[in-house]
Amino acid sequence: MSDTAVVPTAAAIEARLREALTPTVLEVLDESAAHAGHAGANGLGYGTHFRVRIGGPAFVGRTRVAQHRLVYDALQKFTEAGLHALAIEIKA
Repeated sequence: MSDTAVVPTAAAIEARLREALTPTVLEVLDESAAHAGHAGANGLGYGTHFRVRIGGPAFVGRTRVAQHRLVYDALQKFTEAGLHALAIEIKA
């Protein structure tokens, strides 16, 4: 994603996480519509607030902070493109 004008989508985030972390469990939900009018909302109703449920070998034996850092690092370009809030749930 080199074009920062592109609004992040759940499908694109899922593809990036699969590529970067090869999870065995992955669900990406766009919860942006529930945050309309809040800080960081873009007025479109999508592309700003996401929930990620993820698990796999890359997360085993790491602290919660290190697990979350893996996800944030993988999604850095999406943050630059408008991803405002990310709720992360690590699944065993």
